[in-house]
Amino acid sequence: MTIKNIEENIRRLKPVEQIRIVENVLERLHGSNPDVERAWAVESDRRLNAYKKGRIKTISYEDIKKQFLQ
Repeated sequence: MTIKNIEENIRRLKPVEQIRIVENVLERLHGSNPDVERAWAVESDRRLNAYKKGRIKTISYEDIKKQFLQ
């Protein structure tokens, strides 16, 4: 399999699957940092709890794309 084949296959994946591949590649290149992983777990729990309590709102994927892909 060539790099071109891999890229073509990745383009066919859903965005969330593409992100998972990027995360895996970056982790293999740079390793993981347990302190950073713990900090992200705490932060994601904090954000989820705030969302559930109505303290923060979500932003649609379409709005994000409009903001950053113009």
